[in-house]
Amino acid sequence: MSQRELVLTYLAPCYLSFFVALQAPEPKKYQTYALNVDPDQDDKATEIKLCNFSRPHMRAFHCSWWCFFIAFFIWFAIAPLLSEIGPDLGISKKEIWTSSVVSVAGTITMRFILGPLCDKYGARVLFTAVLCCCAIPTACTGLVNTATGLIVLRLFIGLVGGTFVMCQYWTSRM
Repeated sequence: MSQRELVLTYLAPCYLSFFVALQAPEPKKYQTYALNVDPDQDDKATEIKLCNFSRPHMRAFHCSWWCFFIAFFIWFAIAPLLSEIGPDLGISKKEIWTSSVVSVAGTITMRFILGPLCDKYGARVLFTAVLCCCAIPTACTGLVNTATGLIVLRLFIGLVGGTFVMCQYWTSRM
C-alpha cells in the first residue's frame, strides 16, 4: 500500500469527522426566550429586564450578582473588625497588615486558577464550590486566637475574591 493510500484510508476519515464536528451546530435547549437575543452570538441577550427572572439569561444574571454579593460579604467580613481583633488577640499592626496582604495574595492566585477552570467546568459549579468552601473559614473566625491563625484564616477567606472571574464569565456567556 502506498503512502497516499494509507493517508486516505486511515487519516482522512479522522480529519473529516473532526471538521464536520466543528461545523455541526450546537443543539439549543430553548427555542424561544423571554428577551431579545442575538443568534449570531450564541443567543446572548441584547437587553436586560431587571425585574424578570426568566431562564436562562435573566436567571443567570440574578444568580451571578447574588453569588458575588455573598462573596463580597464573606471577603470583607473581617476587615472592619481588625481594629478590635488586633488588641483583643494581642497582635501587632504588622501582623494585621500581613494578614491583609495574604488575603489579597489568595485572591490573585485564585483568579489565575479559576479562569481556565471556568472554561472547563463552567461558572455555576465553581461558584458553588468556592462559596461553600470559603464559608467554612468565615464561620471559624471566632476560633482564631493567634496571629498565625488570623493569617491562615484570611488566606482561605481571601480565596473567595476569585469569584470575580466566575461572575464575569457567567454574565458574559449570557
